[in-house]
Amino acid sequence: MKHTVIRTGMETLYFSGMHRILRPLFGGVGSILTMHHVRPPRAGGFQPNRLLEVSPIFLEGMLRRLRRSGIDIISLDEMHQRMVSGNFGRRFVCLTFDDGYKDIQRWAYPLLKKYEVPFALYIPTSFPDRLGDLWWVALEQVVAQNSRIGLSVEGKDQFFDCASVREKRELYAAIYEWLRSMKSYDQIVRTVRDLAACHRVDVAAICRDLCMTWEELAQMAADPLVTIGAHTVNHAILKKLPNDAAVRNEIDMSRTVIEAALGVRPQHLAYPVGDPTSAGQREFRIAGELGFKTAVTTRPGVLFRKHREHLTALPRLSVNGEYQSQRYVKVLMSGSATALWNRFRRVNAA
Repeated sequence: MKHTVIRTGMETLYFSGMHRILRPLFGGVGSILTMHHVRPPRAGGFQPNRLLEVSPIFLEGMLRRLRRSGIDIISLDEMHQRMVSGNFGRRFVCLTFDDGYKDIQRWAYPLLKKYEVPFALYIPTSFPDRLGDLWWVALEQVVAQNSRIGLSVEGKDQFFDCASVREKRELYAAIYEWLRSMKSYDQIVRTVRDLAACHRVDVAAICRDLCMTWEELAQMAADPLVTIGAHTVNHAILKKLPNDAAVRNEIDMSRTVIEAALGVRPQHLAYPVGDPTSAGQREFRIAGELGFKTAVTTRPGVLFRKHREHLTALPRLSVNGEYQSQRYVKVLMSGSATALWNRFRRVNAA
Protein backbone atom coordinates (compact mmCIF):
# COMPACT_ATOMS: atom_id res chain seq x y z
CA MET A 1 0.00 0.00 0.00
CA LYS A 2 2.77 2.42 0.95
CA HIS A 3 4.66 1.80 -2.29
CA THR A 4 1.46 2.20 -4.30
CA VAL A 5 0.66 5.55 -2.68
CA ILE A 6 4.19 6.87 -3.27
CA ARG A 7 4.26 5.72 -6.88
CA THR A 8 0.83 7.21 -7.51
CA GLY A 9 1.96 10.54 -6.09
CA MET A 10 5.14 10.59 -8.17
CA GLU A 11 3.32 9.59 -11.33
CA THR A 12 0.70 12.28 -10.75
CA LEU A 13 3.31 15.00 -10.28
CA TYR A 14 5.16 13.86 -13.39
CA PHE A 15 2.36 13.26 -15.90
CA SER A 16 0.37 16.31 -14.79
CA GLY A 17 3.42 18.47 -15.38
CA MET A 18 3.16 19.84 -11.85
CA HIS A 19 6.81 18.98 -11.15
CA ARG A 20 7.82 21.45 -13.87
CA ILE A 21 5.37 24.10 -12.70
CA LEU A 22 6.51 23.83 -9.08
CA ARG A 23 10.24 23.62 -9.81
CA PRO A 24 10.84 27.42 -9.90
CA LEU A 25 9.25 27.67 -6.45
CA PHE A 26 10.54 24.53 -4.77
CA GLY A 27 13.48 23.32 -6.86
CA GLY A 28 16.00 25.18 -4.74
CA VAL A 29 19.59 25.79 -5.78
CA GLY A 30 20.67 22.16 -5.96
CA SER A 31 20.36 18.70 -4.48
CA ILE A 32 22.35 15.85 -3.00
CA LEU A 33 21.48 12.33 -4.12
CA THR A 34 22.17 9.35 -1.88
CA MET A 35 22.61 5.69 -2.78
CA HIS A 36 24.02 2.59 -1.08
CA HIS A 37 24.37 -0.49 -3.30
CA VAL A 38 24.74 -0.56 -7.08
CA ARG A 39 24.46 -4.13 -8.38
CA PRO A 40 22.36 -6.29 -10.71
CA PRO A 41 18.92 -7.19 -9.35
CA ARG A 42 18.79 -10.18 -7.04
CA ALA A 43 16.29 -13.02 -7.44
CA GLY A 44 13.67 -13.76 -4.81
CA GLY A 45 10.57 -12.18 -3.39
CA PHE A 46 11.93 -11.52 0.09
CA GLN A 47 14.27 -8.54 -0.17
CA PRO A 48 13.41 -6.11 2.65
CA ASN A 49 16.54 -4.04 2.00
CA ARG A 50 15.95 -3.71 -1.72
CA LEU A 51 15.28 0.00 -1.22
CA LEU A 52 19.05 0.36 -0.65
CA GLU A 53 20.12 -0.88 -4.08
CA VAL A 54 19.82 0.25 -7.67
CA SER A 55 20.93 -1.52 -10.82
CA PRO A 56 23.93 -0.50 -12.95
CA ILE A 57 21.56 0.00 -15.89
CA PHE A 58 19.45 2.44 -13.88
CA LEU A 59 22.53 4.29 -12.61
CA GLU A 60 23.94 4.71 -16.11
CA GLY A 61 20.61 6.03 -17.35
CA MET A 62 20.56 8.55 -14.51
CA LEU A 63 24.13 9.67 -15.17
CA ARG A 64 23.44 10.05 -18.86
CA ARG A 65 20.32 12.10 -18.15
CA LEU A 66 22.10 14.32 -15.63
CA ARG A 67 24.90 15.01 -18.10
CA ARG A 68 22.32 16.12 -20.69
CA SER A 69 20.26 18.17 -18.24
CA GLY A 70 22.53 21.19 -17.98
CA ILE A 71 22.71 20.83 -14.20
CA ASP A 72 26.25 21.01 -12.83
CA ILE A 73 27.43 17.73 -11.26
CA ILE A 74 29.88 18.82 -8.59
CA SER A 75 31.89 17.58 -5.61
CA LEU A 76 30.97 18.22 -1.98
CA ASP A 77 33.82 20.74 -1.71
CA GLU A 78 32.44 22.68 -4.66
CA MET A 79 28.95 22.46 -3.20
CA HIS A 80 30.24 23.86 0.10
CA GLN A 81 32.03 26.69 -1.69
CA ARG A 82 28.89 27.63 -3.60
CA MET A 83 26.76 27.54 -0.49
CA VAL A 84 29.01 29.75 1.64
CA SER A 85 29.78 32.21 -1.17
CA GLY A 86 26.20 32.46 -2.42
CA ASN A 87 27.18 31.33 -5.91
CA PHE A 88 23.75 30.13 -7.03
CA GLY A 89 23.87 31.08 -10.69
CA ARG A 90 23.53 27.46 -11.83
CA ARG A 91 21.67 24.56 -10.24
CA PHE A 92 23.83 21.66 -9.14
CA VAL A 93 23.68 18.07 -7.94
CA CYS A 94 26.07 16.00 -5.80
CA LEU A 95 26.19 12.19 -5.79
CA THR A 96 26.91 10.34 -2.56
CA PHE A 97 27.20 6.66 -1.62
CA ASP A 98 26.97 5.45 1.96
CA ASP A 99 28.84 2.59 3.69
CA GLY A 100 31.55 1.69 1.16
CA TYR A 101 30.17 -1.49 -0.38
CA LYS A 102 32.26 -3.60 -2.77
CA ASP A 103 29.63 -3.32 -5.48
CA ILE A 104 30.28 0.43 -5.73
CA GLN A 105 33.81 -0.28 -6.89
CA ARG A 106 32.72 -3.09 -9.22
CA TRP A 107 29.56 -1.68 -10.78
CA ALA A 108 29.22 2.05 -10.05
CA TYR A 109 32.82 3.28 -10.28
CA PRO A 110 33.36 2.37 -13.96
CA LEU A 111 30.18 4.26 -14.88
CA LEU A 112 31.09 7.29 -12.78
CA LYS A 113 34.51 7.33 -14.47
CA LYS A 114 32.93 6.96 -17.90
CA TYR A 115 30.76 10.03 -17.40
CA GLU A 116 33.43 11.90 -15.38
CA VAL A 117 31.12 12.36 -12.42
CA PRO A 118 32.56 13.40 -9.04
CA PHE A 119 31.08 11.55 -6.08
CA ALA A 120 31.50 10.99 -2.34
CA LEU A 121 31.92 7.79 -0.34
CA TYR A 122 30.91 7.96 3.32
CA ILE A 123 32.81 5.25 5.23
CA PRO A 124 32.03 3.75 8.67
CA THR A 125 35.54 2.72 9.68
CA SER A 126 34.53 -0.51 11.41
CA PHE A 127 33.45 -1.87 8.00
CA PRO A 128 36.88 -1.93 6.31
CA ASP A 129 38.32 -2.87 9.71
CA ARG A 130 36.10 -5.98 9.44
CA LEU A 131 34.57 -5.29 12.86
CA GLY A 132 31.27 -3.79 11.70
CA ASP A 133 27.74 -4.94 12.44
CA LEU A 134 25.49 -4.69 9.38
CA TRP A 135 22.62 -5.71 11.64
CA TRP A 136 19.86 -4.97 9.11
CA VAL A 137 21.51 -7.41 6.66
CA ALA A 138 22.04 -10.01 9.39
CA LEU A 139 18.36 -9.78 10.28
CA GLU A 140 17.42 -10.25 6.63
CA GLN A 141 19.58 -13.37 6.40
CA VAL A 142 18.15 -14.86 9.61
CA VAL A 143 14.60 -14.47 8.34
CA ALA A 144 15.48 -15.56 4.79
CA GLN A 145 17.20 -18.79 5.88
CA ASN A 146 14.64 -20.03 8.42
CA SER A 147 10.98 -20.96 8.46
CA ARG A 148 10.68 -20.49 12.23
CA ILE A 149 12.46 -17.89 14.34
CA GLY A 150 13.06 -17.94 18.08
CA LEU A 151 13.50 -14.61 19.81
CA SER A 152 13.66 -13.41 23.41
CA VAL A 153 11.24 -10.51 23.86
CA GLU A 154 11.23 -8.82 27.28
CA GLY A 155 12.85 -11.88 28.81
CA LYS A 156 10.41 -14.38 27.32
CA ASP A 157 11.25 -16.79 24.51
CA GLN A 158 8.85 -16.41 21.60
CA PHE A 159 8.65 -18.24 18.30
CA PHE A 160 7.46 -16.93 14.94
CA ASP A 161 6.62 -18.86 11.78
CA CYS A 162 8.01 -17.37 8.56
CA ALA A 163 7.82 -20.00 5.86
CA SER A 164 6.14 -17.89 3.18
CA VAL A 165 7.42 -14.70 1.58
CA ARG A 166 4.54 -12.77 3.10
CA GLU A 167 5.31 -14.07 6.58
CA LYS A 168 8.98 -13.23 6.14
CA ARG A 169 8.19 -9.67 5.09
CA GLU A 170 5.82 -9.16 7.99
CA LEU A 171 8.20 -10.67 10.53
CA TYR A 172 11.19 -8.67 9.27
CA ALA A 173 9.19 -5.44 9.43
CA ALA A 174 7.97 -6.20 12.95
CA ILE A 175 11.42 -7.10 14.30
CA TYR A 176 13.03 -4.13 12.56
CA GLU A 177 10.51 -1.75 14.10
CA TRP A 178 11.04 -3.34 17.53
CA LEU A 179 14.82 -2.99 17.20
CA ARG A 180 14.57 0.65 16.15
CA SER A 181 12.41 1.34 19.21
CA MET A 182 15.20 0.23 21.57
CA LYS A 183 16.74 2.98 23.65
CA SER A 184 20.41 2.19 23.04
CA TYR A 185 22.32 1.29 19.89
CA ASP A 186 24.33 -1.33 21.78
CA GLN A 187 21.08 -3.10 22.63
CA ILE A 188 20.18 -3.33 18.94
CA VAL A 189 23.57 -4.78 18.07
CA ARG A 190 23.58 -7.29 20.94
CA THR A 191 20.06 -8.48 20.13
CA VAL A 192 20.85 -9.09 16.45
CA ARG A 193 24.16 -10.78 17.29
CA ASP A 194 22.37 -13.17 19.63
CA LEU A 195 19.65 -13.81 17.06
CA ALA A 196 22.22 -14.46 14.32
CA ALA A 197 24.26 -16.79 16.53
CA CYS A 198 21.18 -18.84 17.41
CA HIS A 199 20.29 -19.22 13.73
CA ARG A 200 23.82 -19.78 12.39
CA VAL A 201 24.26 -16.54 10.50
CA ASP A 202 27.88 -15.33 10.44
CA VAL A 203 27.74 -11.60 11.16
CA ALA A 204 31.48 -11.13 10.55
CA ALA A 205 31.20 -12.76 7.12
CA ILE A 206 28.57 -10.24 6.08
CA CYS A 207 31.01 -7.40 6.64
CA ARG A 208 33.82 -9.23 4.82
CA ASP A 209 31.63 -10.13 1.86
CA LEU A 210 29.90 -6.78 1.33
CA CYS A 211 32.32 -4.02 2.32
CA MET A 212 35.48 -2.71 0.70
CA THR A 213 38.87 -3.20 2.34
CA TRP A 214 41.17 -0.30 3.17
CA GLU A 215 43.28 -1.26 0.15
CA GLU A 216 40.27 -1.03 -2.16
CA LEU A 217 39.24 2.26 -0.61
CA ALA A 218 42.77 3.60 -1.07
CA GLN A 219 42.58 2.84 -4.79
CA MET A 220 39.40 4.85 -5.08
CA ALA A 221 40.57 7.67 -2.81
CA ALA A 222 43.51 8.27 -5.19
CA ASP A 223 41.06 9.34 -7.91
CA PRO A 224 40.36 13.12 -7.98
CA LEU A 225 36.70 12.32 -8.70
CA VAL A 226 36.34 10.69 -5.26
CA THR A 227 35.69 12.45 -1.96
CA ILE A 228 36.02 10.33 1.16
CA GLY A 229 33.63 11.32 3.92
CA ALA A 230 33.19 10.17 7.52
CA HIS A 231 30.24 8.01 8.56
CA THR A 232 31.13 7.30 12.22
CA VAL A 233 33.09 4.29 13.46
CA ASN A 234 30.30 1.78 14.06
CA HIS A 235 27.51 3.11 11.85
CA ALA A 236 25.84 3.96 15.15
CA ILE A 237 22.41 5.53 15.38
CA LEU A 238 23.78 8.62 17.08
CA LYS A 239 20.59 9.74 18.81
CA LYS A 240 20.67 6.46 20.74
CA LEU A 241 24.11 7.20 22.20
CA PRO A 242 23.97 8.32 25.84
CA ASN A 243 25.83 11.63 25.82
CA ASP A 244 27.76 14.25 23.86
CA ALA A 245 31.08 12.54 24.52
CA ALA A 246 29.93 9.27 22.94
CA VAL A 247 28.62 11.05 19.85
CA ARG A 248 31.77 13.13 19.54
CA ASN A 249 33.96 10.05 19.84
CA GLU A 250 32.03 8.12 17.14
CA ILE A 251 32.35 11.01 14.69
CA ASP A 252 35.84 12.27 15.46
CA MET A 253 37.45 8.85 15.77
CA SER A 254 36.12 7.85 12.35
CA ARG A 255 37.80 10.89 10.83
CA THR A 256 41.07 10.08 12.60
CA VAL A 257 41.02 6.44 11.46
CA ILE A 258 40.29 7.41 7.84
CA GLU A 259 43.13 9.92 7.88
CA ALA A 260 45.54 7.29 9.24
CA ALA A 261 44.44 4.64 6.74
CA LEU A 262 44.04 6.73 3.59
CA GLY A 263 46.05 9.89 4.19
CA VAL A 264 43.03 12.14 3.67
CA ARG A 265 41.22 13.96 6.47
CA PRO A 266 37.46 13.94 5.83
CA GLN A 267 35.81 17.33 5.72
CA HIS A 268 32.30 15.97 5.18
CA LEU A 269 30.11 13.73 7.33
CA ALA A 270 27.00 11.60 6.86
CA TYR A 271 24.90 10.62 9.86
CA PRO A 272 24.12 6.87 9.85
CA VAL A 273 20.46 6.20 8.99
CA GLY A 274 20.12 9.98 9.07
CA ASP A 275 16.40 10.41 9.70
CA PRO A 276 15.01 12.58 12.54
CA THR A 277 15.07 9.61 14.94
CA SER A 278 18.78 9.10 14.25
CA ALA A 279 20.31 12.58 14.13
CA GLY A 280 19.09 15.88 15.49
CA GLN A 281 20.23 19.18 16.93
CA ARG A 282 22.79 17.60 19.29
CA GLU A 283 24.47 15.78 16.41
CA PHE A 284 24.29 18.83 14.12
CA ARG A 285 25.95 20.96 16.79
CA ILE A 286 28.74 18.47 17.47
CA ALA A 287 29.52 18.07 13.75
CA GLY A 288 29.90 21.84 13.54
CA GLU A 289 32.09 21.97 16.63
CA LEU A 290 34.34 19.31 15.12
CA GLY A 291 34.86 21.50 12.07
CA PHE A 292 33.15 19.54 9.32
CA LYS A 293 32.37 21.65 6.28
CA THR A 294 29.09 19.80 5.71
CA ALA A 295 27.10 16.98 7.25
CA VAL A 296 24.20 15.26 5.53
CA THR A 297 21.06 13.59 6.78
CA THR A 298 18.54 11.44 4.95
CA ARG A 299 15.76 13.93 5.62
CA PRO A 300 14.22 14.34 2.17
CA GLY A 301 14.63 17.67 0.46
CA VAL A 302 16.54 19.83 -1.98
CA LEU A 303 18.96 22.59 -1.02
CA PHE A 304 17.81 26.18 -0.63
CA ARG A 305 19.82 29.35 -0.05
CA LYS A 306 18.89 29.25 3.62
CA HIS A 307 20.70 25.93 4.04
CA ARG A 308 23.95 27.92 4.13
CA GLU A 309 22.95 28.54 7.77
CA HIS A 310 22.51 24.79 8.39
CA LEU A 311 25.49 23.16 6.70
CA THR A 312 25.61 20.31 9.23
CA ALA A 313 21.94 19.43 8.69
CA LEU A 314 21.66 19.13 4.92
CA PRO A 315 18.88 17.06 3.32
CA ARG A 316 19.38 14.45 0.63
CA LEU A 317 17.21 12.78 -1.98
CA SER A 318 17.21 9.00 -1.68
CA VAL A 319 17.49 7.17 -4.99
CA ASN A 320 15.34 4.31 -3.78
CA GLY A 321 15.63 0.85 -5.27
CA GLU A 322 11.87 0.36 -5.05
CA TYR A 323 11.33 3.28 -7.43
CA GLN A 324 13.91 2.90 -10.20
CA SER A 325 12.45 5.27 -12.74
CA GLN A 326 14.18 8.27 -14.29
CA ARG A 327 10.97 10.26 -14.11
CA TYR A 328 10.89 9.77 -10.34
CA VAL A 329 14.40 11.26 -10.12
CA LYS A 330 13.14 14.24 -12.14
CA VAL A 331 10.23 14.69 -9.75
CA LEU A 332 12.49 14.47 -6.70
CA MET A 333 15.02 16.96 -8.07
CA SER A 334 12.22 19.37 -8.97
CA GLY A 335 11.52 19.69 -5.25
CA SER A 336 7.81 19.17 -5.78
CA ALA A 337 7.47 15.84 -3.99
CA THR A 338 9.63 16.83 -1.04
CA ALA A 339 7.83 20.16 -0.73
CA LEU A 340 4.62 18.22 -0.13
CA TRP A 341 6.42 15.80 2.22
CA ASN A 342 7.88 18.69 4.23
CA ARG A 343 4.62 20.65 4.24
CA PHE A 344 6.33 23.35 2.21
CA ARG A 345 9.04 24.01 4.81
CA ARG A 346 12.26 24.78 3.00
CA VAL A 347 14.55 23.90 5.92
CA ASN A 348 13.99 21.00 8.31
CA ALA A 349 16.84 21.15 10.80
CA ALA A 350 15.02 20.81 14.11
